[in-house]
Amino acid sequence: MNRLVSSLRRPFWIGPLLIFAVWWLAAAGQWISPKLLPDPVSTLAVLGTSVYDGSILGDFWGTLQRTLASFALAAALGVPVGIVLGSDKRIYGALEFAVDFFRSTPATAMFPLFLLIFGIGEESKIGVAAFSAWLVIVFNVAYGVINARPGRVLAARVMGASRMRIFRDVMFYESLPQTCVGLRLGVSYALVVIIVAEMFIGAPNGMGRRIIDAQQVFDLRQMYASIIATGCLGYGLNLLFLTLERRFVKWSGK
Repeated sequence: MNRLVSSLRRPFWIGPLLIFAVWWLAAAGQWISPKLLPDPVSTLAVLGTSVYDGSILGDFWGTLQRTLASFALAAALGVPVGIVLGSDKRIYGALEFAVDFFRSTPATAMFPLFLLIFGIGEESKIGVAAFSAWLVIVFNVAYGVINARPGRVLAARVMGASRMRIFRDVMFYESLPQTCVGLRLGVSYALVVIIVAEMFIGAPNGMGRRIIDAQQVFDLRQMYASIIATGCLGYGLNLLFLTLERRFVKWSGK
């Protein structure tokens, strides 16, 4: 209860209010042509109507499903691979270039390859998003394992703990904060790639398709409303993972 009260006291509303104020001033002062920037009140009204009549819910749910599917695949494969890489610096050194190379390659550049392999169905969109998130998760998990505090590892060795025991009871828990960072980044990457894939690969539904469809018919209020809804989805996922991290990794930073 005390945590809830303290969270409500935080001025989290300042950011949204500032964005609304700048947007309203820009629209009212016509800093940008009204044909390109509708006022925020009417845009939020369109968003509210879309939620009320349910027209946006199918697209929202479609994007959420694809994002979670690609993230789950990336996490299931990325965490164990990252642990293996981080547990042996020789293996990490041998594969570091490959991981960094593909991590630095824009995911959109991989679209043609995944289209050739999986076709234009759901598999290509989920595959390219999972690949992008997987690289981020692998890098962060490996980094967390490698940088486990040497003092605690040494203390466990002095007390006679086996290598497996050290890894399970020391290195694993030491790496969890960085692993959580990788998971948060991974779900964000997955959402970004899914949105772009829905726009340019195509999808039967999804927020990316909704945004590009509204842009093509010049329905700017609907376009901005869909962008706001997509931003809320990304913020909500990030907040969920941050809450889980604070709940289960209480020793982070200590």
